[in-house]
Amino acid sequence: MSFQRLTTACALLVLCIYGALIVSLVYFFDWSKMLSTLASNRVLFSIQLSVVTATVATLLALLLAVPAAYALSRYRFRGRELVDAILEFPLIVSPAALGAIVLIFFSNPLGEWIQAHLVQFVFAVAGVVLAQFMTVLGVAVRFMKTAFDQVPTHHETVARTLGASPSRAFFTIGLPLARRGLLASGALAWAKALGEFGATITVAGTMAMRTETLPVAIFMRLSTADITGTVALILVLLTIGLAALLGAKLLFRERRART
Repeated sequence: MSFQRLTTACALLVLCIYGALIVSLVYFFDWSKMLSTLASNRVLFSIQLSVVTATVATLLALLLAVPAAYALSRYRFRGRELVDAILEFPLIVSPAALGAIVLIFFSNPLGEWIQAHLVQFVFAVAGVVLAQFMTVLGVAVRFMKTAFDQVPTHHETVARTLGASPSRAFFTIGLPLARRGLLASGALAWAKALGEFGATITVAGTMAMRTETLPVAIFMRLSTADITGTVALILVLLTIGLAALLGAKLLFRERRART
């Protein structure tokens, strides 16, 4: 077997592994159960809550991730290597452990003051947003740094030599040229926030019609042995998440073609 065939076979094996898991859902698929599940006010609330909180968490992450990614891509500064390494923190620490760290933070005097005088996070909708934000922030910075790395620096250098300030060169040159990569990165971060479970259930709990997101609703259905209802919710989550991922891939593909 040639090396090309061996590597291609490995790629197809990965497809088969995940494809088999998805196809296995068909065995328990029931159209009537799917429709009745989607008609439930509790499920509709979970879907709406997941979409809204994932959107808010992603937008908040982007406000910090875009300038941070640009700095990591363009500048050399003290502590850069440490910042670059800490981006892997959400990947090294499990989501449940990350949620536990957040809970511990709100158990110290500063965290208690924040909850008492500013925003209530524990067992609240704000806690859902915070859990999703903490989960996707590092990933968003990593993806967006890659997007900025793909933009040649000489365009901004020319703008600087013509008198443009660093911020003007960023907003008029760097940001527009990297926009497709940034949009794709944002879509990937949003999809990850949408499917976040461990940190969310640890920080915000499982309160129905209040903090029950779609992944939490899947867990609650499974805990009651409602397999067909669980499958229906999984398919909803897969449909929304895969649509976001497909959009991200199309943006990446168009960017590569233009490049």
